[in-house]
Amino acid sequence: MFIEHGFLLVIAALPFVGALIPGLMIRAGRTACASFTALPTAFALLLLAMLAPDVMQGNVIRYEIEWLPQLGLSAAFFLDGLGLLFAGMILGVGLLITLYARFYLSSEDPMGQFYTYLLLFQGAMLGIVISDNILLLLIFWELTSLSSFLLIGYWKHLPEGRQGARMALAVTGAGGLAMIGGMLILGNIVGSYNLTDILVAGELIRASDWYLPALILILLGAFTKSAQFPFHFWLPHAMAAPTPVSAYLHSATMVKAGVFLMARMWPALAGTDAWFYLVATTGLITMVLGALIALFKDDLKALLAFSTVSHLGLLTMLLGFGTKLAAVVAVFHIINHLTFKAALFMTAGIVDHETHTRDIKRLGGLRHLMPVTFLIGTVGALSMAGIPLFNGFLSKEMMLEEAAHTSWGNSPYAVGVLATLGALLSVAYSFRFIAHVFLGPVRDDYPAKPHDPPFGMWAAPGLLVLGVVIIGIMPAAVVGPLVAVAGGAVIGGGEMPYYSLKIWHGVTPALFMSVIAVAGGLVLLMLHRPLDWLWNALPRPEAKTIFDALIARVAALSRGITETMHNGAISRYLAIFFVTTLIVGYAAWTGGGLTMETRPVLPVPPAVAIGWVLLIVAVITVTLTHRRRFLSLVILGVVGLMLSAGFVYLSAPDLALTQISVETVTIMLLLLALHFLPKETPVESGAALRIRDGVIAGASGLALAALSYAFMLRDIDTISDYHLANSYEGGGGTNVVNVILVDFRGYDTYGEIIVLGIAGLVIFALMETLLNGPVSRRLRETVYAPDRSRDRHPLMMVVATRVMMPIAFMVGIYIFLRGHNEPGGGFVAGLVISIALLMQYMASGFAWTQARQRFEYHGLIGFGVVIAGLTGAGAMLAGKPFLTSAYDYFHFPPIEEFELATAMAFDLGVFLVVFGAVMLMLYSLSRLARIAGETVNREPMDYDPTDTVEKRKEA
Repeated sequence: MFIEHGFLLVIAALPFVGALIPGLMIRAGRTACASFTALPTAFALLLLAMLAPDVMQGNVIRYEIEWLPQLGLSAAFFLDGLGLLFAGMILGVGLLITLYARFYLSSEDPMGQFYTYLLLFQGAMLGIVISDNILLLLIFWELTSLSSFLLIGYWKHLPEGRQGARMALAVTGAGGLAMIGGMLILGNIVGSYNLTDILVAGELIRASDWYLPALILILLGAFTKSAQFPFHFWLPHAMAAPTPVSAYLHSATMVKAGVFLMARMWPALAGTDAWFYLVATTGLITMVLGALIALFKDDLKALLAFSTVSHLGLLTMLLGFGTKLAAVVAVFHIINHLTFKAALFMTAGIVDHETHTRDIKRLGGLRHLMPVTFLIGTVGALSMAGIPLFNGFLSKEMMLEEAAHTSWGNSPYAVGVLATLGALLSVAYSFRFIAHVFLGPVRDDYPAKPHDPPFGMWAAPGLLVLGVVIIGIMPAAVVGPLVAVAGGAVIGGGEMPYYSLKIWHGVTPALFMSVIAVAGGLVLLMLHRPLDWLWNALPRPEAKTIFDALIARVAALSRGITETMHNGAISRYLAIFFVTTLIVGYAAWTGGGLTMETRPVLPVPPAVAIGWVLLIVAVITVTLTHRRRFLSLVILGVVGLMLSAGFVYLSAPDLALTQISVETVTIMLLLLALHFLPKETPVESGAALRIRDGVIAGASGLALAALSYAFMLRDIDTISDYHLANSYEGGGGTNVVNVILVDFRGYDTYGEIIVLGIAGLVIFALMETLLNGPVSRRLRETVYAPDRSRDRHPLMMVVATRVMMPIAFMVGIYIFLRGHNEPGGGFVAGLVISIALLMQYMASGFAWTQARQRFEYHGLIGFGVVIAGLTGAGAMLAGKPFLTSAYDYFHFPPIEEFELATAMAFDLGVFLVVFGAVMLMLYSLSRLARIAGETVNREPMDYDPTDTVEKRKEA
């Protein structure tokens, strides 16, 4: 049964909110920083405990915030037995790590930064285990890669730390990209991106032709995250991180994320031969290989890292068996591995912290000097070895029993033999951990004098090994209910398989396999010295060397492609883009998706044909004369006017108004810019390149014309009908184009005016750089032609622009006010009034006009964006989506009834941004002119016609 509860959202958000605390509290001291870091984790754990009773009764807690439900995008969370187990592990161990790190980190380590990274990682992991939407899960999945990169590379001064972080990010990030594809395929098969829907659609998924591609891609994500063969090499190199990071990442969190994913997707993906051979085989190989490498590692953390790889392989193998009982055993071992492995990593950190070395060959005899650490480490290692009365023994026995009854291909013994070998190697490296670190005589050459750490440092691992013993003695009473509810979630509900959590299961195959493993492990420990010499003498592939060589090759290939394709020439970029577009378009055109024609070709009036021919001639002329910049600009203006006429003919007055206004403003600004450029463009490309570009351009133009022609001859359903039907009822306007801009697609318009405002500010900033750099010197040295007109601001133009200005302002205001119901609006009005002011600048010069400016153009852009944003926010305050219009009709005698809409306020913001951006661009270009030595007039015209000789004599 599903239960809605908002606590899930709070639990997911708390670590991210809490990540803001450590950076502030570190100023109050290290203890205060650690204490306040623990608060969000503890509070989230408390909320989880409040939800636990419902989950333990078999219910599922769920909470969802819809964002774009049409696209399957929502912030959906759910908590079942598996999520409860992992969330409890993440938060519980997170609290212990917070305590442990307080005493482990030195005073030189930036503790506030460490705890911030830790909480970010904790939040990402929590998001993975309680996400219901797989798209949201993917976001959290990638966040774990990014935050673990920060944690692993925390000691930035260590080269191995930086390299380990890069390696982990490269491997897990690549797997995450593959997993994105698999998840999208899965959502497409089911028709939903919610896990609660996907997990009950197992039969549909397994019957799909896309099952195998989805399975492989998802498993790539899981295998890379959980360090499964052949991706196992990154995890040991992550040991360069501080021990608290290693203990957290490798016991309860990051490396368990892949195991969690396989367990979570078990109901949907398991039960096929592909699942068995891919998952079980990979897990079995990883289990044996990881254990073998761990046996010969002399670094304590490296030994534990490869043991983690081995145990993750064990879990993967169990999930790969595909049986319900094996899945339940995997859940049980997840709990057991958490307790002893976190304790062992912390023990290794204590040994390193107190002796200043992790080299096993420099240790030994520590049981006399560090008795508390010896007790904790020994209990953890015995559990890892699978010795009776410790929890590791219970899940190991159940694993061996499952392996004994599993066949691989035609061999009924291969899995059992290899599983026994893995268990044997596990016993050997566990016993070596005890014997070579704690047993033996006390040495006199330790790098530092060993002693037990303070209570705060051994309290966390001590609590964990206490759990090891309690679970080992009373498993059914302590973790039985949790294993049942989590196991039930993994197998997808239904009847649970029979199993018994107890120490003695009678004389079974697993008992004999376990005896062989323990005895064989002791033999390997006794023979370790000669075997270690042999291991070091034998040639073997080094994963790090292979990885480094692969990365170097990929980087070289990438560099070669980049230098070939991205050489700084925009012509090459455009050529690649258009050729690719043509190829893809041709494939789509010939793919059989083109339907039969449904519309006849209309007769072409003579005037339209003439206009079309003139347009073609103008475009060809621009192409042939493009090196003569002024002439090209004039012809471009003709092209723009022809397009405007076409819009008028096609009954699109809004587009015609916009086109004419934009064309006028653009031409005027470009004319100003041409003042600082050479009259002609130099020849920079050879004839062959020009022919290539001409062929590509011609093919692209013909392809676009063919596509347009095909569309016009066919009936196609578009969203236009919706806009036409709902423009008045939904947006309160009869001008559909304006309603689309300020209501239906208002968010797009809001983004566009922000971009326009940024463009104006960027141009201003670039001009600032130019004027303060070496270019300003070149501008001051500009030599103008001596035959320039000395009447650059003639009387006729001054008078005409003065007369036009109030008329243009009235037209602009009229266009603005009518825009919601007739052609017009804020964008066109801003351009019209900009043109009026531009004409003043052209008529009387920059200085005279600027002296009469009463407001800053920067401010207009800012005010416009703010007004538009507040209009949208007002709709949200009213409980409506962002930028939803509200309107009503008012009557104030003697004025007739009129309409007022909130869209007018948004349009005002558009008007201010457009006007401010255009005028700021003009201001920037005018500053260049003044620096370049342009004459600055303080009068409205160069020659005053009233300034006669007689008048001067009188003066």
